[in-house]
Amino acid sequence: MDIIPHKIDLGGEINLILGQTHFIKTASDLAGIVASCVPGVKFAVIFNEASGPCLIRTEGNSESLIEEGVAIMKEIASGHTFLILLENAFPINILTKVKLCDEVCCIYAATANPLTVLTVNNEIGAGIIGVIDGESPKGVENEDDKAARKAFLQKIGYAF
Repeated sequence: MDIIPHKIDLGGEINLILGQTHFIKTASDLAGIVASCVPGVKFAVIFNEASGPCLIRTEGNSESLIEEGVAIMKEIASGHTFLILLENAFPINILTKVKLCDEVCCIYAATANPLTVLTVNNEIGAGIIGVIDGESPKGVENEDDKAARKAFLQKIGYAF
């Protein structure tokens, strides 16, 4: 089997959560979680079904995010996989509730960074074996870097 890299770059403005799930109800349940956690958020939930008709299931309130998500999930082609795209919201706002969703098995990534999803294929389908999220570290933060990190968190409302 070959490892196939799928590059996803949403420009840093759209966040995503990519995970493994197991049930057709996932698209509806995750859409309900997103809508209830972040009022007014623009989002898409895409679910690759792995049995029966094997359809790509969609929910959300942004046609452009749904279209983008479908294109990504068609390329990845991994069954029982879900993708959530978020505009003007962060994964931290919903990640705990997503993890607690009964159908969710695991989370591969929650990021706005360029992402490489690694899959393998066999005669019946594809599966995700891992992800590369962003870039490798380039050093260790110093006091100025710490101050900049804390200022950024204050700017976006995640610190006092």
